[in-house]
Amino acid sequence: MFWKRKRNNVSRIIEDNLDYLVRFAYFRLGNLMEAEDLVYDAILRFLEKAPVDINPESVRLYLFRIVHNLCHDATRTGRNDRVPIDGIDVEDRTTDTLDLEDADRINACLDRIPQREADVIRMNVVDNLSFVEISEILSIPRTTAQSRYKSGMDKLRKLFINK
Repeated sequence: MFWKRKRNNVSRIIEDNLDYLVRFAYFRLGNLMEAEDLVYDAILRFLEKAPVDINPESVRLYLFRIVHNLCHDATRTGRNDRVPIDGIDVEDRTTDTLDLEDADRINACLDRIPQREADVIRMNVVDNLSFVEISEILSIPRTTAQSRYKSGMDKLRKLFINK
């Protein structure tokens, strides 16, 4: 009975974070269908390998970490072509989901700074993750996440001033 209750909590956490995970992947891949497929793969991996005694509070971070790693693998291996999405009906998305044009503009700006800094900025600004959560997902110290954020934002400011 305890495991069943815990499993229901895990299912609820996955469902509650599904849109956030897809948006997280989309901002890294630039392709909504690929992002959705990747999140589906991440959830399957999680469900296959998650320990029975996993703390429900850890589920969200664990899922973000899997999605982050899969996105990294996809961009590193060249699987991602950053194909713009046209004609896909996204009206059923939550109001939290940014407009696809906004996503393209943000990605274009962030593509001009080092990826490790852009990742931290995306996670904090777009995905609304705290520096503690970011540090756990990326396996870096919190202070490193904060310094990457500051450094990346400084570089973005310089890019906009020089335009």
